[in-house]
Amino acid sequence: MGKLPQISGQELCRALEKEGFVFVRQTGSHRIYQKQTEEGALTIPIPVHSNKSLKKGTLHNILKKAGISREKLAFLFALLMH
Repeated sequence: MGKLPQISGQELCRALEKEGFVFVRQTGSHRIYQKQTEEGALTIPIPVHSNKSLKKGTLHNILKKAGISREKLAFLFALLMH
C-alpha cells in the first residue's frame, strides 16, 4: 500500500463525486455528501478549510467510511487530472 497523498477537502469532494457521492448540504466549513447503498444512505462530512490539506488521520477515516482504498483514490485523482 502506498502513502496517503496530501490533498485538500475540495479535491477530496471532487473525487467523492466521481465515486457517486452527491453533495447534500453545507454546515459551516463542512460539506455533507451522501451515497445510496444497499444498507441505506451513507453520509460523510468533509472539512473544507480554504485550500488546506487534510490531516492524515482525517483523510484515512473518511476513506475508510466511504469504502475507498488508497489505490482507488489515486485512480480517481488520475481521472480528475485529465
